[in-house]
Amino acid sequence: MSDRPLTPLLDRVAGPADLRSLSDEALTQLAQELRSEVISAVSVTGGHLGSSLGVVELTVAIHAVFDTPRDKLVWDVGHQCYPHKILTGRRDRIRTLRQEGGLSGFTKRAESEYDPFGAAHSSTSISAALGFTVGRDLGMATGDAIAVIGDGSISAGMAYEAMNNAGHEGRRLFVILNDNEMSIAPPVGAMSKYISGLYGSSPFGAMQKMAEGFEAALPGPLRDHARRARQLVTGLPGGQGTLFEELGFSYIGPVDGHDMDQLLPVLRAAKVRATGPVLIHVCTVKGKGYAPAEASHDKYHGVAKFNVATGEQAKSKPNAPAYTKVFGETLTDEASRDPRIVGVTAAMPSGTGLDIMQKRFPGRVFDVGIAEQHAVTFAAGMAATGLKPFVAIYSSFLQRGYDQVVHDVALQKLPVRFAIDRAGLVGADGPTHAGAFDVGFMATLPNMVCMAAGDEVELMHMVATAAAHDDGPISFRYPRGEGEGNPMPARGSLLEIGKGRIMQEGADVALLSFGAHLGETIRAARLTEMQGLSVTVADARFAKPLDKALIRQLLRHHKALVTIEEGAQGGFGALVLHDLANDGLLDGRCQVRTMTLPDRFIDQAAPDVMYADAGLSATDIAATAMQAAGVRMGRVKV
Repeated sequence: MSDRPLTPLLDRVAGPADLRSLSDEALTQLAQELRSEVISAVSVTGGHLGSSLGVVELTVAIHAVFDTPRDKLVWDVGHQCYPHKILTGRRDRIRTLRQEGGLSGFTKRAESEYDPFGAAHSSTSISAALGFTVGRDLGMATGDAIAVIGDGSISAGMAYEAMNNAGHEGRRLFVILNDNEMSIAPPVGAMSKYISGLYGSSPFGAMQKMAEGFEAALPGPLRDHARRARQLVTGLPGGQGTLFEELGFSYIGPVDGHDMDQLLPVLRAAKVRATGPVLIHVCTVKGKGYAPAEASHDKYHGVAKFNVATGEQAKSKPNAPAYTKVFGETLTDEASRDPRIVGVTAAMPSGTGLDIMQKRFPGRVFDVGIAEQHAVTFAAGMAATGLKPFVAIYSSFLQRGYDQVVHDVALQKLPVRFAIDRAGLVGADGPTHAGAFDVGFMATLPNMVCMAAGDEVELMHMVATAAAHDDGPISFRYPRGEGEGNPMPARGSLLEIGKGRIMQEGADVALLSFGAHLGETIRAARLTEMQGLSVTVADARFAKPLDKALIRQLLRHHKALVTIEEGAQGGFGALVLHDLANDGLLDGRCQVRTMTLPDRFIDQAAPDVMYADAGLSATDIAATAMQAAGVRMGRVKV
């Protein structure tokens, strides 16, 4: 653990109100101390460092100028909120970030009145801020609303829907565009180029003239740059304004987001003068002020615990390959054999493993930016041409493209392959990123095939099976983290659609696992066998179509059948119950139980702790099996 930095000014700050009595010079010093405190804290906890370092000055300036918490500060995504948490009464807990019982790594309403809106998915801030604005205008006890949104997030359609609505409403609203020209991956698309072009190579972060004589007071070369940038904002001689102005916003910027002498006057002037929606374009550097982060290709977006002096991260040596890496390598191998295979990601090439294929086949991997809806329909269009698109996306992010999955893929029976990463509980990222619901919402769709990998070898088989499946859409889910350490084949084999497998045979209790809880299910079988029962373990592989023959075999030959899955109620277990009930098979001697995630969100902790909280540990599974079989479980050593 690193020594804590000296922070004499920060030590005097109990909340944002204390900032408003400080001079501008003192606020600049405070920002330096705050940056040191963020680096020190994240070196202990790990987390989203680069994005938080990029907004240190902006965070100080916003809280110094606006009257939070009456004024509502809404951080888009929220992964850049560590400086905000330190300044809003949570400094004493900042070293519990992303830990069990500690602070969330994102904004969270239940955590503080300074977090008026919880977020961990992008592009929601402007919509929420507009909601607060309407509440204010309709007499609710709230002040101004300030949305801080990144250049990657503002590329998403939802942000433009909100801006269009806000411009139409014409209400006083502040949107701060935090432009670091670097979201999780380099931002893509015309919008990122447009934003970059607004200030181009200007050495001075020129802003719209907000006081008489400001531009005239600049030295000659800087005056020329400022005038050209202002013309882009206020309109060129032909009368053309910026896109933001066309949407009804007053545009101010670009502003140097690390220069308090620019930030403070601009925010103060905007606060005093604004009557309608205002967009303030602030340019920042992700990882600012910490050399290892600034030098890193990902700007230390997400880090493990690290040594402050060297930046070296304390990552443990894996015992087995990570599922994400297995997917990326397997898909790349399949793509080397089939030129029709293409990959699609929504701003997460490294997070999904598609960067592996991207390096080898850059022309066949498409990063569409933070635009999940577009990603799905884009893939559907490619599938309609005969290509084989794999949409690699986190389970919780796929929720945002569900209408497109239904209408543009399933309805048209287009063979889009959905690689659903982060299935189940995800540890430190907590409930916002948990993949709990995809089985339920995918398996309800006609024409859809739904698979789940029991281990890393099964994932290889499922990638190969998806590549060969052209008779409609197909999905396969897999968790974050390491596999089971099983020997890997040279290439995945094709699975028979709708067929599961028996892992071991017994006579008393059947445990039917769907997905990567198979290893835990096998461990549960060992515990159950220690109680004198004979246990069958089966891997369902498919939620749709169900292996009805396998399920009926298990039902006929056992006293109890327990289904286990890393998903919410209404998923695989519900499909099994529905199938058996319709055939009148729940009325026999076999007791049937389903084990799922509970009907609540589970806060961040180590994954095994989270699954214990969910009642899905090996001991929980064994106890459920014993109870269903009518046998009382004695004490066993896990």
